Order: sequence, then C-alpha cells, then structure tokens
Amino acid sequence: MSPLPHTPVARLLRLCLHALLCGLLVLVAVRSLGQVSVLIAVGALAAVYAAGVLVPRVRPRTREAAWWLGALGAVWLVLLALSPDALWLAFPLYFLQLHLLPARWGTPVVAATAGAAIASFLLHGEQVTPGTFIGPLLGAAVAVATVRGYEALYRESERRRELIEELVSTRAELADAERAAGTVAERERLAREIHDTLAQGLSSIQLLLRAAERALGPDDPARAHVEQARTAAQDNLAEARRFVRALTPPDLERASLPGALERLCASTPGPAVQFGVSGTPVELPTPYEVALLRIAQSALANTVQHAAAERAEITLSFMDTSVALDVVDDGRGFDPRGVRPSGTGGFGLPAMRSRARSLGGTLSVESAPGQGTAVAITLPLDRGTYTTEPVTLPLDRGTS
Repeated sequence: MSPLPHTPVARLLRLCLHALLCGLLVLVAVRSLGQVSVLIAVGALAAVYAAGVLVPRVRPRTREAAWWLGALGAVWLVLLALSPDALWLAFPLYFLQLHLLPARWGTPVVAATAGAAIASFLLHGEQVTPGTFIGPLLGAAVAVATVRGYEALYRESERRRELIEELVSTRAELADAERAAGTVAERERLAREIHDTLAQGLSSIQLLLRAAERALGPDDPARAHVEQARTAAQDNLAEARRFVRALTPPDLERASLPGALERLCASTPGPAVQFGVSGTPVELPTPYEVALLRIAQSALANTVQHAAAERAEITLSFMDTSVALDVVDDGRGFDPRGVRPSGTGGFGLPAMRSRARSLGGTLSVESAPGQGTAVAITLPLDRGTYTTEPVTLPLDRGTS
C-alpha cells in the first residue's frame, strides 16, 4: 500500500494503522482459539493486508487499490460472519478506505462498512444496546473527520510551502536585479565622473598647452617640454575616454545610441513602438548616451505599465547645439502636476528630470487624461565635447 506523502506525521500514522489492525487481528484470534475456521479467516485477512502493504502499485485513487480493498473487505465479511469480534476491525478499515478511494466513494464505502458491522452484531444475536449502533457510526465519523482534516491541513501546508518557495525565489531574483542595477548605476556614475572631471580637465590642459606652444618661438628651449606635456595629456585623455567606453552600459557596448534605441523599441512588449532619427547622427558623449537610453527605457516602461497605449513613438533629434529625445504615446494620459516622487529610487518622472538636470538639460512632460503623453528631453551640445563626424547607419559599431 502506498503511504501518504512521506512526512514524519504520515509515516507515524501509517505505522499506527498497521499496529492497530495487527493488534485487533491478534485479539480476534485469541478470543477464537479452538475455532479453526475463524483462525483461517484471520490468517487470510492478514495475508491480504500484507500483500497490499508490500505491493508498490497499490496507491491512492488507483484501480489496484480498489481491487485490494474489495478483497480485504470480502475476507473481512467472511470473518465478520464467523466471529462478532471482527466488528472492531471496521475502524482501521475506515481509514484505509478513506485514504485509498476517491473522496466521492470513500465516505459511502465507510458508511456501508459501518452498516455491515452493525448487521453482524445483530446477526450473531448479541444484546442490542444504543452502543450497538452508536459505536460503529461514531468510529466512522471520527475516521472521516480525522482523514479529511489531515488532508485539508496537508493541502494548506503544501500551499504555504509553495508560497514560501516562490517568495524565496522572488527575493533571490529581486536581490540579483538590485545588484545588477547597482552595478550599472555605479558604472554610469564612474563614467560621468571620469568624463566630467578627468577627461574635461585633460582636454583643457591640452588646449592650454597648444596655446602655449603657439606662443613660443620655434627655437625656444621650453617648446620641446610643452610638446611632450601636450602629447602626454593627449594620451591620457584617450585613455580616460577608453575608461568611459569600458563603463558604458551593455546596451551601448556594441551599438550607437540610435541602434540601442531601435532594439529597445523592437523588444518592448505591448504597444507598437516606432523609432525615428531626425538630423545627422553624431557620436555623443557617453553620459549623454546613457542618460538618453535610460530615460527612453523609463518612459517606455511607464507607457507599458500605466498608459494602456496602442502605439508609441521615439524620436531622436540631432541639432546644431542640442540633442533631443521625444517619447510619445496614445495612452490614457494623466495629470503631470499630480506626480510625486515614489521614494523607491525608481525610474519615475522625478528621476528622469533629475538625470536630465545633472547634464544641464531639461525634461518636459505634456499629458492630460485621455489625451496620451509626450516626454521630451533636451541636452545641450558643446562642440568641444563630442565628435562632429556623422555616424553611418546602420548604427552598430561592431567590435573591431
């Protein structure tokens, strides 16, 4: 017989059931010493029971279990006809029937077993008392309540275990996501610091040394030292820019900003997102690319989660003195004046506005309930801080 789920409580209940049935069989045998037919029936019942316990195919809600219970019940009825003491074997049979049979059959079979026990008592001409009827019925009620209660507790325990496993898994995923977000944020911070301090300082030093070089005569002994200093500053500036590129977010490692934005639009679930470029694309400073990509991701995330939009469009515009990013959707819209910081450090409008402000840019939001939303960020461009050579589309930079 296949046991209940392998828990300490289930194993203990199974052992108690075996002990109870064996003890009652011994009791019937002892009280029937000298009655060969009763002893044979007791042996047959013990053999059938042992066979069901040892056969692996006897499992709850299976045909083998039903056949085994039928054989066990038939032998018990024979023993019940031979000895009234076999009535007490009905109690462990209740538990077996409730455990192995489907719920819709378990309770009716238990009731039939209780009826057979009462009928045998009357058949043997024993004195009829209230206990004759109450005993088997009360035992059946206790068995039903115990088994059904245990099954309900087990199901609840399983639900809680699954919930705990899900919570642990979710917490682990959240921790991984937070670590990844923290790593990306630190990389972006270092890239901004290197670009805004070290790289800008070396660029200024190089310009000053170039001016000093022009001011010195061709034969001035200091000219060679100035040239060496300018070359060193130029080499260190190139190294600083390599550091900045190495700290670029993964989305920008192998593609330019327009390429990363195009992939973002293609991979965004929900609304159909179109991407367009206006003007002649140029290579932007890494902090600009990071800020524009992050703001586009944030704005699209808000569109997917809150706007219920059918279409959205991202436009990257390159102008002489600035670069602009527009994210427009046809969703339900909202009142921008009612937006408050969430306090979670997420990618809400306050966070986007702060990111734009840190680069000297501006972020504007135009929306109204039922009229969609338009988010626009504009960053100023200094000709001395970015490459003026156009970027050729397609916009993948490659790894060469």
